[in-house]
Amino acid sequence: MKFQHTVSYAAIITGLAGGLVAPAAVHAQTSESANQGSDDGVIVVTARRREERQIDVPIAITSFSAEKLAQQGAIDITDIGQTTPNTTLEASRGTNSTLSAFIRGIGQQDPVSGFEQGVGIYLDDVYLNRPQAAVLDIYDVERIEVLRGPQGTLYGRNTIGGAVKYVTKSLPQEPSLKVRATYGTYDQAEAVVTASMPISDIVRIGASGARLSRGGFGDNLTNGLENYNKDIWAGRGTLEFGGYGEPVLVRISGDYTKDESNPRGGHRLIPGARSGAPVLDNVFDTRGGLNDPVQDIEAYGLAMNITANLSDTVTFRSISAWRKDTTATPIDFDALPAVDLDVPGLYLNEQISQEFQLLYEGDKLNGLVGFYYLDAKADTLFDVRLFTTVPGLTAFTEADVDTETYAVFADFTYDFTEQFSLSVGGRYTWDERTANILRQNYVGGGSPTVGGAGIAAGAPATDFQGSANFKKFTPRVSVSFKPTPDHNIYASFSQGFKGGGFDPRGVGINAPTTNAVGGPSDAEIASFLSFRPESVDSYEIGYKGSLLDGALNVALAGFYSDYKDVQIPGSVACNVGGFASFCGVINNAGKATLKGLEFEADARLAQDLATSGDRLTLSGSLGYIDAKYDEYITNIGNVPTDVAQFRSVQNTPEWTASGTFAYSTPVGDGDLYFGTTLSYRSKVNQFEIANPYIDQKGYALWDANLVYNAPDKRWSIGLHGKNLTNKKYKTSGYTFVAADPKTGVIIPGANGQPIGTLGPEGTLTAFYGNPRQVFVTAGVKF
Repeated sequence: MKFQHTVSYAAIITGLAGGLVAPAAVHAQTSESANQGSDDGVIVVTARRREERQIDVPIAITSFSAEKLAQQGAIDITDIGQTTPNTTLEASRGTNSTLSAFIRGIGQQDPVSGFEQGVGIYLDDVYLNRPQAAVLDIYDVERIEVLRGPQGTLYGRNTIGGAVKYVTKSLPQEPSLKVRATYGTYDQAEAVVTASMPISDIVRIGASGARLSRGGFGDNLTNGLENYNKDIWAGRGTLEFGGYGEPVLVRISGDYTKDESNPRGGHRLIPGARSGAPVLDNVFDTRGGLNDPVQDIEAYGLAMNITANLSDTVTFRSISAWRKDTTATPIDFDALPAVDLDVPGLYLNEQISQEFQLLYEGDKLNGLVGFYYLDAKADTLFDVRLFTTVPGLTAFTEADVDTETYAVFADFTYDFTEQFSLSVGGRYTWDERTANILRQNYVGGGSPTVGGAGIAAGAPATDFQGSANFKKFTPRVSVSFKPTPDHNIYASFSQGFKGGGFDPRGVGINAPTTNAVGGPSDAEIASFLSFRPESVDSYEIGYKGSLLDGALNVALAGFYSDYKDVQIPGSVACNVGGFASFCGVINNAGKATLKGLEFEADARLAQDLATSGDRLTLSGSLGYIDAKYDEYITNIGNVPTDVAQFRSVQNTPEWTASGTFAYSTPVGDGDLYFGTTLSYRSKVNQFEIANPYIDQKGYALWDANLVYNAPDKRWSIGLHGKNLTNKKYKTSGYTFVAADPKTGVIIPGANGQPIGTLGPEGTLTAFYGNPRQVFVTAGVKF
């Protein structure tokens, strides 16, 4: 077994350096220019791996500056999903740190090795290969960009839905010390200390330390642990050479994160079928008895980013990174004291990546060529303990999945005139997946791998070794027409690609076979476990404009996407070796059509209204998506059946909207900001099959923020309120209950309650978004 692999990309801390700008001479200016939403409304982004005004980029982008994030009291990366159209960013089921991300109907919420993300997460231009610990806490951040639509040309595999870029701040030239402290409800207590200093004209060193803690929103009534708490220590160090006018910039950084938060227990939505345990009143309380292994996440990484100006027009960039983590987590699916459906697990991830870019910046031609390499290992080991079904019955799974990827890419923009430009790009990817999958039943206790004393029962249900190779060319082309520099009308076509692989939870002995004796062949098992890549062809038209002398900035986009060979992973109750157990299921269900509109605006309603220098603004977003399966093939009684009319695209609300009304005014020599935000999301299906218990109806969240910044922002203090109406809303869940295989309608028992399919108690559990939080944040700079 491979225990040497590890990474919780939640080491996320802003440590990983990079995203170095070109040319290096503008190294210090990036944090200023990219965050301007000031008087001229200019926002600079790096969506096309080079600095450009956001208005000039023919891509739907939402950008959050450091100032905007601070004003909003943003805690982690999931907060920005509430105000970004057609975007869902949430902590996954049973976890505080694993990210589920969906953009325009495309994503993935299954964190098991072998299944790939549909939205790429980038930390200083380094791709995070796994979703574990990708719920990035927000501090020392320069900006966050959300790129909607396929980004396969410049960002590669698994950005089929879009990409989220988290960009950290560079080190200043002068000695600097910053301290930020937060205290709030639920005993929220946070402190971040950041210090840096030059040690010569061209060498700078910096370090940050963070303590992030919060009490639980509820309690585990069985073991007494706080539920939904937070307990994180983190640190990072950075060493920079050059920059600030020098032709070369080298940035080396390392980071470490230790997350000892308690396991997040789910809330049962139905009474226990055997025990009669009632539904708890507090949705943040739980009764799960599993706490072995003790939840522990440790993550660390190194990165080196090099930018060198080879001439006035050519820049070379290198991005090297290594990351590793271990995650131990106890997941109690049924959320009851008995060992009914308990899943102790280990996630072990490691990756090394290297990217080279050669950028050209001319009078009419701008662009880059590049090479990318990734070697990643993702191992998942877990028990499914069903002791109340058969005493001591455990189904153990070990899935070791290795990925090796090469890619070459190029993207260039040619300005035929000042008004008309054409962008053409493409990426060719070679993707190899190698899987070693073991499935073994144990009786008398859990598997020895996760601390049990069980004895292997019979031969393994799966003992598979195999590999598969995938190749894909993903082009992108766009045209832009700018009647003036403040208006951009564009149209684009792009393709996205997500690799195939092997079902890490699949049961090989259940593979269909033509053999009368001896069971399925190796080829039949490989075919049964494998799934194909999925792809999307996306068409987009849009307009970006700055109107009324910068008083109104708008972005409007319409998109149409053909989504093919959609990968649908999951788990179902089944029979394995004569035991009632669970089986992984995945298929390329078919195809879907995703079409919609997105609108974003930022308006200055008034200026110098009550006093000189004050400002009244309104910003908002609106997203609409019509996401439907055109074909969804599943086997019902071994007969392929199209059930598209009974299936929905998961984690994709039809409507998303937000509005922020803000007023800022000079107070003394400083400034005071007050803003209030209302966001709305329509009904969300947690899975493809509708479930009235765990699906979330439409809901709205209300936030408010009051922030004072002293002159030169030497110190600040802010009062922040999140979810002020204390809305209870579901973000994810588990379901193992009987349903009609075609329509998905839940089948009730004689008592009117759903019938459990795995374990005698029945499993319908939900996880919820954060309740009302109020906190004060104070910062000081020296």
